Amino acid sequence: MKYRKLGNTDLNLSAVTFGSFAIGGWLWGGTEQNAAVDAIKASYDLGVTSIDTAPIYGQGLSEDIVGHAIKDLPRDKVQILTKFGMRWDLEKGTLVFNSQDGNGNDIGIYKYAGKESIIKECEDSLKRLGTDYIDLYQLHWPDVTTPIEETMEAVAELIKQGKVRYAGVCNYNVAQMSEAEKYIDLASNQVPYSMVLRDIEKEIVPYSLENGKGILAYSPLERGLLTGKMKPGYKFGEGDQRATRAFYKDENLKRTNEFLDKIKPIADEKSITLAQLVILWTLEQPGISVTLVGARNAEQAIQNAKSTDASLTKEEVGIIDKHLNNLVLVP
Repeated sequence: MKYRKLGNTDLNLSAVTFGSFAIGGWLWGGTEQNAAVDAIKASYDLGVTSIDTAPIYGQGLSEDIVGHAIKDLPRDKVQILTKFGMRWDLEKGTLVFNSQDGNGNDIGIYKYAGKESIIKECEDSLKRLGTDYIDLYQLHWPDVTTPIEETMEAVAELIKQGKVRYAGVCNYNVAQMSEAEKYIDLASNQVPYSMVLRDIEKEIVPYSLENGKGILAYSPLERGLLTGKMKPGYKFGEGDQRATRAFYKDENLKRTNEFLDKIKPIADEKSITLAQLVILWTLEQPGISVTLVGARNAEQAIQNAKSTDASLTKEEVGIIDKHLNNLVLVP
């Protein structure tokens, strides 16, 4: 495993960081908890020391699973990245959408990052994770109902108390990052980034490079699209959010797989999978600190962790880019 310094901090994260959205089960058609614990442990055995989670993933279940998985590991050898600012147990802020929890109960999902909420969320996360500090505490989504000043000053207070080491944000634009910087030293921005979703290259990447901010790229495999395993006619499980997204239309699956077939010879030459090749390409992109990659079981986790055993030359990245530039997906 390769490790990368996050922005201007002293946090060294594993280039492949374990993403814990899917193991929470919510919006992913359920989860198998023992398999999820095994996945995290298998990742750690191969050098994946960084784990990204959030309270909203399974309404606390993902954090519970992470806490169980790391309880016997040396705490100073693991980097816990979690989030705040999405509530399902408090009707305050902005209602994002209505959903159901893992027990079938109706819940409303709210973006809210008021001070009192952040303090409570942090305490709840610490209990679920079984730790007394969080390495990187990230605002999950911008909250337009709370001043950025109030949000960041609350996190700064948690840092002073020793409950949080570094502050981060997720899904922030450059203007929001710049505003937050007035009140706290941001370590990073966690944003979606993949071969087929590259919006951040316009503004966020240049800003982050110029200001020493890390970028945590989530969904680098576009939730399975770029693995080559999803074919036209693919059937999603009940409650799986991917079923309604344009990326997974049959025509886009067809076009994406045609692109993947063109770059597969590079993967074959290195004896790696297409997914591993995609992860390597993502890590070669300017400004990207680490990739967040999810796994539901040990087999998937091992494949993800072994990605950095290989490497790409500039020429190989260029060949991939050439084919990628010809990939056009339908809306």
